[in-house]
Amino acid sequence: MQADNLITLKDDMIAFIAGHGMRRLPGYVTDEVPTVVFEEENTDGWKDFVEHAKAAGAPFVTMSEVILEKADLAVLLEQIRDQNFPDDQAAELEDAEYLVRHVGKIGYLQLGFAHQGVMFIFETATEWYDQFQDLMETVTDLGGIVVDDREDD
Repeated sequence: MQADNLITLKDDMIAFIAGHGMRRLPGYVTDEVPTVVFEEENTDGWKDFVEHAKAAGAPFVTMSEVILEKADLAVLLEQIRDQNFPDDQAAELEDAEYLVRHVGKIGYLQLGFAHQGVMFIFETATEWYDQFQDLMETVTDLGGIVVDDREDD
């Protein structure tokens, strides 16, 4: 598995799921549903997760991926520039520009299955994807800050 692109892992997951006679359903499990996150104990923990899904009688496993798109990175860079203007040397800007080399790569994978009204999920992400998410949260948090510079009456 490449540390900066999860494509090989995705291909392995697809083959493993099919090898267990299960189907894949393209879908992302959101935080709005009751969820249990599978805690992997080794690098192949996702295989245990698929085997748990099969043992639970799940007819399919949901599968979702996130590919870093050029447009997503462009929006992030624009928001960082807007929030740090006129400082064009901001650390966040440098971190975001570093992500350009990862455009087109898979940075996040999620598997899931439903059992007794609860979604069980397995998630894995690259370091650069975690960095991208951290920057997005920072930009979102800063975008919500309102500065009241009016004089008190």
